Amino acid sequence: MKILFATLPAQGHFNPLTGVALHLLASGHDVRWYAGPVYQPKVDALGIPSLSYRWATEITGENLNDLYPERGQLKGPKRISFDAEKFFVANVRNHYRDIAAIRDDFPFEVAFCDAALYAAKLVAEKLEVPVFSFAVAPAPYVGVAGLPPPFFGLQPATTIAGRLRERVARTLGNSTMKRAVLRYNEVLEAEGLPAIPRDGLLRVPLECAERVFLVGSPGLEYPQLQLPSNAEFIGPLKPAKRDLPFSSPVPDGVLDPKSTVVVVSQGTVDNDDPGKLIVPTLTALADGPPVIVATTGGKNTQELRTRFKSPNVVIEDFIDYDDLFPHADAFVTNGGFGSVLAGLRHGIPVVCAGTREGKNDDNARIGYHRLGVDLRTERPSARQIRAALQKVLADKQISGNVARIRTELEAYRPYEIIDKRLAELAARA
Repeated sequence: MKILFATLPAQGHFNPLTGVALHLLASGHDVRWYAGPVYQPKVDALGIPSLSYRWATEITGENLNDLYPERGQLKGPKRISFDAEKFFVANVRNHYRDIAAIRDDFPFEVAFCDAALYAAKLVAEKLEVPVFSFAVAPAPYVGVAGLPPPFFGLQPATTIAGRLRERVARTLGNSTMKRAVLRYNEVLEAEGLPAIPRDGLLRVPLECAERVFLVGSPGLEYPQLQLPSNAEFIGPLKPAKRDLPFSSPVPDGVLDPKSTVVVVSQGTVDNDDPGKLIVPTLTALADGPPVIVATTGGKNTQELRTRFKSPNVVIEDFIDYDDLFPHADAFVTNGGFGSVLAGLRHGIPVVCAGTREGKNDDNARIGYHRLGVDLRTERPSARQIRAALQKVLADKQISGNVARIRTELEAYRPYEIIDKRLAELAARA
């Protein structure tokens, strides 16, 4: 089959689908990837033909604040509203124009999109091409009875006060989506499609999909979740294994089976400010005894090495998680879902500290299922991190829960599920 991949230009949206794309390419499918100038070299490095942006602007986590300097002054609901409009909706029409033009030269039969690509609705309904959508974060179904609204880091309410808090948050959440919904409806109207309701934005890419693949497993979700008939869990998606010349080898101290190893990472966007998570973690553990490994994404690495010279501290730009995590005992992270999944599928408990970009929802699930400790802050102190690490390293219930989730995740065969759904689609066609 001819298959087009299209994702938002963000590591957490792009990386999980790279392994899928290579699997389909190796299976004999004609695979291409629609990507902007930053992500085209990443696609080309996979050996997959890349198809470039023509009308769309590539808005990434790295250039978002440069393109929109006013974003840095926004917090809470105002920032959610801004990101929904600028990052997720502003490019929709141009993404669609690009993809429609691509189909003139490459008549793809199915589109593989991450669930945050809002042009998918136009692809499905205007081009009449089936869309396979990948939800690369906790299942984003909203409006299900008993489920808290997204973006507020809430767990399911069990009290009257909690249910009242949910209602207030849901009303506030709908309000924050107002500008994005208005702008999205302008695009739909221009393309002759009906408007969506004011609370319908988060459901759009999923409801228009032929099939929705949920990355993760039921054990990471709230028990109240009810999936529609076109959705299913597929377990974790491992990014394609690539030859990365900038990846450092696993240090000898980490390989020592007698060492207790703690890994800390802030994620792609937050690496600009190591004071959020890396510095307090290094401060908490600089005197040992654990070996602490900080990966910086190539930002502020030398400055951190100069500041933290203890022999038990290792600071590198990048170490492949598949090489590092088999030797780790705990993972300190801001809560990016891909990183959290990588830790859990290696059986590592998590200490998470992040409240933005939906990470508070990821972290709330970690706390709910007792897979680690959710610090519920964007900037934890060294004392908070030390106490949380002591807990996850000693708590037998946490270690048992992590082992259970690891087994659940390992039971999935995502490529077999995807192949089956593609075969069903081809049979119907």
